[in-house]
Amino acid sequence: MLFNSFAFIFAFLPVVLIAFFLAGRFAGRTAAIGFLILASMFFYAWWNAIYLLLLICEVCINFGFGRAIIANRGAPAGRRIMIAGIVFNLLVLGFFKYALFFTGIVNDLAATHWTMIALVLPLGISFHTFQQIAYLIQVRDPKTPTYRFLDYVLFVTFFPQLIAGPIVHHNEVIPQLDKPDLTRWNTGNFALGLSIFSIGLFKKTVIADSLAQIATPAFTVVAGTQTLGAGDAWLGALAYSLQLYFDFSAYSDMAIGLAHMFNVTLPGNFDSPYKAVNIADFWRRWHMTLSRFLRDFLYFPLGGNHKGPSRAMINVMITMLLGGLWHGAGWTFIIWGGLHGLYICGHRLVRGSGLYEKLLPFAWPRRILAQAVTLFLVVIAWVFFRAADIHAAFRMLESMFGMGAGADVAFGISKPLVVVIATGAIALLAPNVIDLFARFQPVLAFDRPNARRMPPLLGRLKWRASPGWGLATGTVAVAGVIAILGWQSEFLYFQF
Repeated sequence: MLFNSFAFIFAFLPVVLIAFFLAGRFAGRTAAIGFLILASMFFYAWWNAIYLLLLICEVCINFGFGRAIIANRGAPAGRRIMIAGIVFNLLVLGFFKYALFFTGIVNDLAATHWTMIALVLPLGISFHTFQQIAYLIQVRDPKTPTYRFLDYVLFVTFFPQLIAGPIVHHNEVIPQLDKPDLTRWNTGNFALGLSIFSIGLFKKTVIADSLAQIATPAFTVVAGTQTLGAGDAWLGALAYSLQLYFDFSAYSDMAIGLAHMFNVTLPGNFDSPYKAVNIADFWRRWHMTLSRFLRDFLYFPLGGNHKGPSRAMINVMITMLLGGLWHGAGWTFIIWGGLHGLYICGHRLVRGSGLYEKLLPFAWPRRILAQAVTLFLVVIAWVFFRAADIHAAFRMLESMFGMGAGADVAFGISKPLVVVIATGAIALLAPNVIDLFARFQPVLAFDRPNARRMPPLLGRLKWRASPGWGLATGTVAVAGVIAILGWQSEFLYFQF
């Protein structure tokens, strides 16, 4: 079931909201949480009921691993159980997501002919797998309490973040489930959540899906044997970069908004990454909870930057290559991750050299140049992320840099160019949901080292419970709903 569907907006969501708060009022917290778990499982099963069994088995087994780790804290057995739990999760993820890819590699290298049935990738498996791995690692901490089974199940299956994140930690969500006011209707939280959800819906159905109609034809051409003219190629690459930006931003907003309707606050997962002033800043803003997971559970255990600059760069490359592989079982994703690893290593070298300061002694032109270079590198890497294969990616890059034959694209140039410029301006200049709703802490607190203060004029636009904002939110919501009639697509991160 898609957030951007009539079935979800006008049937599933209102029924679940009403039933959850009624259950809390008349049957108690445990009944309300039990109902929300069943509703979340129904939401997941709407896509494919068979994989609901896989999700249930994973949740039960990981809860058992967690209890066993708690029972053996401080003993060698606890660490062994944790490793066994991590291996179990990675085997499940590897079987469904990577078995076919690695079988193909073995066949190519060893000239074998092993075959394997192409499996349908279970929705959200990468997200809830990493979430449960993080739990198994963190539960060894003596400060971690022993959670009730239902609380753990809802922590994993809570439908706003089940399919595409954020990847939450147990101590961020489970304590909120124990609050006495969890199952009490809160008009303020509902208004806040509905407003954020409406903005996300507009981003998805009006902006992201419009950009998809520009990006898809361009990448379809290079998926064949043709190249494009430089103008069309750049238009397609920029359109996809913005499509992915608004698509993932939309899902992140909608997840935050939905959680607020149920009196739950999620961590931020998207903080205007195209405003980043360097590639490290980009990864502090893009898919923030994945970046946190890779840093805390991969980069730091590898040694981080504590074993010298050369080893730190090796650790960065390993982390980013595996981060690329997490996104998809294909060489294009590995190259995408490798490029970002190289970018981060290059940034560290440039930062140490003081090159920007020497070229531009004034802060504001230095910031603009740094932002432009960062965005340029990100767009180049997105080509591999989107392309059907490596050959298609190189054809797109050849086209972008004037080496293509210049095949025509059906969309022409004028209207798409206006759309790309307008949406690009929004991405680069407009405040995001965290800024607009800052008075009400829409996400769990986090550090924003390179965030700039909103200009005074825009600062006055911060959301409040007022008729003006009610009218604006209603207009955005109606536009988002109407747009569903013309085009309806899955969120891009669903495939990961």
